[in-house]
Amino acid sequence: MSVDALDAKIVRFFTDSPRASVLEASRILAVARATVQARLDRMTATGIIGAWVPQPDPAKFGFPVVAFCSLTINQDVGHDAVAAALAAIPEIIEVHTVSGSSDLMARLAARSNPDLQRVLDAMIATRTVTRASSVIVLNTHFEGRTLNLLEAAATAS
Repeated sequence: MSVDALDAKIVRFFTDSPRASVLEASRILAVARATVQARLDRMTATGIIGAWVPQPDPAKFGFPVVAFCSLTINQDVGHDAVAAALAAIPEIIEVHTVSGSSDLMARLAARSNPDLQRVLDAMIATRTVTRASSVIVLNTHFEGRTLNLLEAAATAS
């Protein structure tokens, strides 16, 4: 699915003003309301826009420690079973199957360093993870930069 400059402008607008209406977007972007709505519908239907949800910041509600964990899994149970077991631990924000020396990469949040140890222990206690190696995030410079990538794709087409 390709995107063009107008698609990128629409996504940028709603990223910067997530509570704005389609009518407001059409006025500011000088495009018909139906055009904005049709493009949003198309980008949502094709998965270019994955979700219209708030992105809570864990640090703001008591989980200031963020870590990335390389996980080695019990190969007998398979990736889907491991993911299901890990999904039951609310501090785990995301899990990805990866290439390299580990099987999965997880991002998680914790209340403190000792709480991080509790979360790591909870992962091991599922009996689906055999080893967890973590690195603690000291500072986040940026994240979620998919909008810049979308804009670059729009100018390349």
